[in-house]
Amino acid sequence: MKDDTILMAHGAGGKKSAELIRQVFLSRFSNPALSRLGDSAVLDSIQGRFAFTTDSFVVEPLFFPGGDIGKLAVCGTVNDLAAAAARPIALSAAFVLEEGLSFSILEQVVDSMHAVADEVGVPIVAGDTKVVPQGSADKMFITVSGVGEIPASVEPPAPDRVRPGDLVLLSGTVGDHGMAVMAQREGLRFSTNIVSDCAPLWSLVGAVLEVATDIHCMRDPTRGGLAAALNEIASLSQVNIEIEESAIPINEGVRVACDLLGIDPLHVANEGKMLVIVPESESQAVLSAMKKHPLGSMSSVIGRVNDAPEGSVYLRTRLGTLRILDTPSGDILPRIC
Repeated sequence: MKDDTILMAHGAGGKKSAELIRQVFLSRFSNPALSRLGDSAVLDSIQGRFAFTTDSFVVEPLFFPGGDIGKLAVCGTVNDLAAAAARPIALSAAFVLEEGLSFSILEQVVDSMHAVADEVGVPIVAGDTKVVPQGSADKMFITVSGVGEIPASVEPPAPDRVRPGDLVLLSGTVGDHGMAVMAQREGLRFSTNIVSDCAPLWSLVGAVLEVATDIHCMRDPTRGGLAAALNEIASLSQVNIEIEESAIPINEGVRVACDLLGIDPLHVANEGKMLVIVPESESQAVLSAMKKHPLGSMSSVIGRVNDAPEGSVYLRTRLGTLRILDTPSGDILPRIC
C-alpha cells in the first residue's frame, strides 16, 4: 500500500527509502546514468571545457503563480550554467523532506522538475533524499548541481572581461519572481496578476551564441535583483556601469506592488532574465537574436560600461538626474529562491 505522507522511514535507507526512490524519482527521472543507482553517476564521453554549479532552494510557499520549488530548482541551476555559456548536460538533485509532507505535493514538485529538465534536454543523473522530523525543514528543501559544456569557439563570459564601452542588455522585465512569491505568501491581491518569470534560459543564450561568440559577461539577476548583479559585476571588473531607468522594462503590476510596499523593483529577484554585456560592435546582432526568442521579446539595451569611477553603478532617472544604485543592504524578500 502506498503511503500518503513522508515518514522518517523514507530516509532510513531501508525498504521505505527504496520505495520512495522507485515510485517518485526513478519513475520520472529515469535515464541510463541514474538507473544504475550507483554512488556516483558515470558520464560518458566528457571532454573539453565545462562549467559546474550548485544551488539550494528554500522558497516559501512551495507553489506560486508561474512555478513551484521544483521548477525553480532546475531553472535556477540551468540558468547559472547558461550564464557561463555552458550547455547543460547533467544535473543532480538532493531533497531534504519534512516528515508528514504529502506524497502528492512531492510528486507535483518532481513532475515540474522533470518537465523543465525534459524541455531543456538535460538528464537528472544523480540524487539523494533525507527526511527530517516535522518542523525541521519547512516541508521541502532542494539542492541541484549541474555540469555544462562550453563550446570550443566561445571564450567563457566573466565579470573580469567587462570593458569600458561595452553595452548592457537585459532580456526582459524585472521583479516578477520576487513579487509573485511575496504576493502569494502574504495573500496580497493587486489589480493585475503578478506571475513569476521562472524559466530555463539556455535556449535564449544558445540563440545569442549563434550570432556572437565575444560575450564579455552574462549574469542571471536572482537574489538582490538587477542592482545586486550589476554591482557585483562592476566591483569584480573595476568599471563603472550607468543604466537608464527609462530603458528597464517593468510589468505594471510589479511596479504598482513595489510602489505600494516601498520596494525598489531593481532590488527584487528574477528567475527568468539574463543580463548580457557585449562590445558595442556586437550589441545589435545580440539584441536582435534576443528579441526574436520568446523569452527575450522585451529585451533592451539598458546601459553602458564606463571607466570611472571604478566599481560603481549609477542609475539615470526619468528626470535626467544621476544617482548611485546600491546593492540591497539586507534581505528585502526572504525565502524566494
